[in-house]
Parts: sequence; structure tokens; C-alpha cells
Amino acid sequence: MHIQLRVGEPADVEPIAELRAEAMRPDLERLGRYDEDRVRRRFREAYRPEHTRVVEVDGRLAGCVAVRPAEDGHWLEHFYLDPALHGRGIGSSVLAGLLTEADAAGHTLRLNVLQGSPARRLYERSGFVLTGEDPMDVFMVRPPGSGAGSAAAR
Repeated sequence: MHIQLRVGEPADVEPIAELRAEAMRPDLERLGRYDEDRVRRRFREAYRPEHTRVVEVDGRLAGCVAVRPAEDGHWLEHFYLDPALHGRGIGSSVLAGLLTEADAAGHTLRLNVLQGSPARRLYERSGFVLTGEDPMDVFMVRPPGSGAGSAAAR
């Protein structure tokens, strides 16, 4: 299995919007919030190719992740993988690479994950800590060099 990341392009928006709808459906349905149109529209409105990396496995679209600069650090957003590829270490590998880059640049990473999402465990193993939550989301932060994936943890 060959995992490659490339910079997002404007033409990626629709295939990724479809992938997002498929990847998020179980969690959004569990929370009573799945809306066929809204799940795609929210991605289209937020998509910024310059902050997005498309994950390809063996040359095919497998997911995406965005790292958006902000005043309070960088936001890790839109981290979706094809559900058929879950459990193969792809998400862990992609995240480890992003954490190495963030640590080298001295960037704090922030994110939010849906309540009850299994992805939260991945983030906690990677050094993210809880900063708050609401009925829909869990908010987390990871200062540079903290937790798994950092040079200090090796």
C-alpha cells in the first residue's frame, strides 16, 4: 500500500464532498444531524485547496486533511478517509507526518471532532488534549512537541 499526499486542487472539491458525506454519515446519524445536502454544502463552502492535502492510496483518492493557519495556532480540519480504508493505519500515518511538520515549525494544532467519534482516540494517542466540548463537538489542542509523534516522546 503506497500512501501519498498532494496539494489540493479546485477540481477536488466534489469528490471530497462525496467522501465527506460517506465518512461522516454514521456519526452524524448517531447524533441525529445527518442532512444529505448540508454535509456536502458545508464542505464546499469551507474548502480551501491551498490548505488541503489529498490523501491517495495506490494512486486513488482515499481522503483529505486541511491545516488552516489562524491566530490561535493552526486548525486541523476536514480529516476524512474512505471508510473502506479505516483500520489500516492510514490515518495514523498521515497524522504522524502532519505532527512532525507542526513540531518542526513550532505550531500549535487545534481541532474539533464529533462527540462519540472513534477518531478522538487517535487524537488523544497523538498528544491532543481536551479544551472544551458542546453537545456536538469535542475541542482539542496539541502544543508543539507534545505527546506521541513528537521528538520528545521518542
